This record gives sequence, C-alpha cells and structure tokens, in this order.
Amino acid sequence: MSDVKWTGGVEHWTSKGDIRLFLWEKKASGKVPHAGTLFFVHGSSMASQPTFDLHVPGRPWSSAMDWFASQGFDTWTMDNEGYGRSDKQRDINFDISNGADDLAAGSAYILEKTGAPSLLVYGISSGALKAALFTERHPERVAKLALDAFVWTGEGSPTLEQRKKKLPEFLAKNRRAIDRAFVHSIFQRDHPGTADENTVNAFADAILTLDDSMPTGTYVDMCSKLPLLDPTKISVPTIVLRGEHDGIAALDDLIAFFKRLPNMNKQFSVMAGVSHASFQQKNYMMVYQILHSFFTMPEPAYKG
Repeated sequence: MSDVKWTGGVEHWTSKGDIRLFLWEKKASGKVPHAGTLFFVHGSSMASQPTFDLHVPGRPWSSAMDWFASQGFDTWTMDNEGYGRSDKQRDINFDISNGADDLAAGSAYILEKTGAPSLLVYGISSGALKAALFTERHPERVAKLALDAFVWTGEGSPTLEQRKKKLPEFLAKNRRAIDRAFVHSIFQRDHPGTADENTVNAFADAILTLDDSMPTGTYVDMCSKLPLLDPTKISVPTIVLRGEHDGIAALDDLIAFFKRLPNMNKQFSVMAGVSHASFQQKNYMMVYQILHSFFTMPEPAYKG
C-alpha cells in the first residue's frame, strides 16, 4: 500500500478544551455563484479525507469536496476526536455525543473563519447521527441538514443485528482493529457490485494511511443505545437519504423518523443501486446531484 497524499486544500486546527481537532477546507470555485458553506461529517470506520476527498484514477470527481467546490460551495470536513489526524489520546471510546461536541467546536471555527451565517451539514452513517444530534443542540448554526445511511431506532436493520453479536467485544475496549479486508467487507455485506474494485482499493489505501484502528463508541451506541435523538427537536430543513441496498438504514425506521420532522421543508430520497457508502458507489454522481438539488433549492416563499 502506498501512502496517500491530500492536495489542493487548506489544513486547519481547532480545539475542544485541550483536544486538538483537524479540519480540511477546499474553497469554492470563483467561476460560479457562491452556493453556501458545506460541512461533511464522516462515519464510524474512516476519517474525513478518505471519505470526502478521495481520488481514484479514471473516476471523475471522486472527491465530493472537489465536485461541490466546483459548484460554488465552500467545503469543509473534520476528523472527529479519535480519528485520522485529530487527537486520540483520551482513554474513552469516542461515542456519538462526543462526536456531536466535536461538531460544535468545528462549526464554531468554520463560522468564525468564513463569516458564513450558517452551514449546510451532511453526515453519513454514525456521522449522520452526530450531525443530527449537533443540529438538535445548535439549530441556529445549520441552514439545512442531510442525513445519509442514517438509523433512528435501529429496528429492522440486518447489519446492526449482526453487529450486536459482537457488542461484548466492543464494550471491552475503546478501539477495534481495521485492515484492508475490513474495508472490503463494508461493500460486500449488503449487495456486492454496487462499488467498483478500484474505488474500494483506493478507499482502503486512504483509510489505512491514517488509521489502523477505530473507536468502538459509535458501534456501542448504534448496537445498544438507540434512539439517541428526538426528530421533533430537529427544526431545520432536512433530507433523509437511503441507499436501496443499505443494511443499516431500514426503510420503515427512517419513514417513522421522517414523519416526525416538524419542518415541512423536508425530503426523503431512496438512491437506486446504492448500498452503505454512498460517495464510493458506482452511482455516486447521482448522490451528488440529489444533495446539490436540496442544498440549492430556494426557500419556500409561502409557509401558510
């Protein structure tokens, strides 16, 4: 495996108390109108840059940050504590609530640095849970929220049923080892064939350049503590995205969540031919387009 390098962005650091958190920024293209400031939130088993700034030879716009920057968005992402370049030294399992605290620190930094009035927030898998919990706590900082590969109560999720069998193992330690075979398993467990081999290999290279283990906290939360949030307290415009073949995001669970969202400026999108890791799928450009449409849609003029 060759070390992966990230280029074309700006490295930033902020603090949560005495914890250092890494942020990565790619600025909006000046060739199109400015579309907003977009904050990407990563999942349980990979840091931010492998997820959102992945480069794969022969796969145009493999980096979501590059594509959204080309469409006029200032793009930001952050390594949660315990992941990637952010601090890892605390003897804790870095759970979802702790991740939402990271987003509070990261969002404060981005808003101060950019002068943006609020952020467009996208979270995937446990990152969607962190993004939703952060939004519940700080709605004034979020213009719109996108929840991808999301789970509410966990009911009807085959992936979580399987994962619960290893709960005692996750409870016994703060980190779990990962390797190339583990990254491949993410794409094999639901519906093999939704991602191509070159992309999965590049993703594995990128992930393993930064980490050889991952925190157990999000797994413990998703296996034993759901639900972690109250949809009636998420007041901002929200889109829920579900891959057709995603084994975590059970459709009925998400519909029940969606029904309870109080803001009527909301959408539910099922993504055809997609399993769990949307931006690494063969249908990734479709996912970008769905998000772009939601993030650029005009505010309702009439709300009667």
